[in-house]
This record gives sequence, structure tokens and C-alpha cells, in this order.
Amino acid sequence: MMDSDTVNVSSGKVLYDARIMPKDLLSITVSSVDPAAAAPYNLEVPMVEGQSSSGSTYLVDNDGNILFPVLGMLHLGGLTKPEAEKYIVERLKPSFKEPPIVNVRLVNYKVSVLGEVARPGTFTVANEKINLFEALALAGDMTIYGKRDNVKLLREDNEGAKNIITLDLNRSDIVNSPYFYMQQNDVLYVEPNKAKAKNADVGQSTSLWISFTSAFISLANLVVTIVRLK
Repeated sequence: MMDSDTVNVSSGKVLYDARIMPKDLLSITVSSVDPAAAAPYNLEVPMVEGQSSSGSTYLVDNDGNILFPVLGMLHLGGLTKPEAEKYIVERLKPSFKEPPIVNVRLVNYKVSVLGEVARPGTFTVANEKINLFEALALAGDMTIYGKRDNVKLLREDNEGAKNIITLDLNRSDIVNSPYFYMQQNDVLYVEPNKAKAKNADVGQSTSLWISFTSAFISLANLVVTIVRLK
């Protein structure tokens, strides 16, 4: 069970914002009091997987760049949503009488939860923010065989390096962990406990024994049949 210590989660903490990573799909909308001035920056691009959006969509390349109408190549990799919006506004200002409004959204923000959970799978996160417990809730929480003190988080950084972090969800101070909020494309894996592993071994041994017994009986029947035919 989780310990009941009181933990201060408000002092000096900054609200989480996802950072743009390679292969992210961004929806970017430019608005202005002058619609004609904003139109060239809102070229409609078909969405993938049947999704829809009111703005143009862009796939971030491996270097963290997108090709934006008129402005050309923009480097957004590593920026948060507010930082990306501010950056694009600054680049657009010379072309507008009044500063435009830019809205950036991560369209394909997904996380995966695997292992000893009720409903393992990949889940789309609409609000671009999800913590460990919310992700487990989407997967129906851990089964009785899940190890809460040894959960694995697989995360890939913007350089392509993959890291595996071990988390103890029984600790109350997990809420202050830098890994408490999941990033897009994170994979959370819940390991089975010893009881599940033991049951798996027993089940495998039983299956082997049944297979061996069935094969032996079949062989014995074959021998009896041959003897009768002689």
C-alpha cells in the first residue's frame, strides 16, 4: 500500500507542459483581426487516422523542424506549447498590423501501458497531460499480480536515446518525481510479482506434463493396435 506521509507538492513546482519531440504531429492555427492576412498560414493538410483539425498539421522531423507556409523551416523541437506559440508569433509579427494569435496542439499525444494491468494498450491523451496514476486508470489499474514498487517507464528523448526508469508507486513522494507526468510516446510496464511468475511456471509444467502424457497414451494405443493386427 502507498505510505500515508503528507507531501508538499506546491512549493516551487512548475506546471507540466509537454515538449515537442521528433515525429510529433502538430496542429497549428493562425488567427488575426484580418483573416486575409492569416489565410496563407492556414493551409489545410489532411489529418491521419481520420482525425480532424481546424488548423494546418505538420510532422516534426528528426531534427525537430517543421516546414511552415511562407516562413519556411521552423525549429520547434524541445519547445513547450507556449514557447512554440510565442516563437511563431514573433516570426509572424512583421507581416501583420496587429500581432496574430497562434494556437499549437499536439495531435498524436499517446502513451502505452503494458504488463499486469486490466486493459493493456495505447491511449490518446486529448489534453496533452497525463500522470502515472491517470495512465494506469485508463488501463483499468494494475491486476493483483502487479508490482507497484518496480514499475518500468520507457522513455525516448529528443536525441533518440531510450531510457528505462524504475519507479516505486508505493512512495507518496512519487508526485514530486520528474517522471510523475508522462511524455508523449512513453511506455509504462507493470512487472508481475513472484506469485504470478510461480503460477506461470506451474502452468507451463502442467501443460508439458499433459502433453507428455497425451503423447505417451497415443503411443501406447498405437502399439496395442499393431499387436492386435499381427
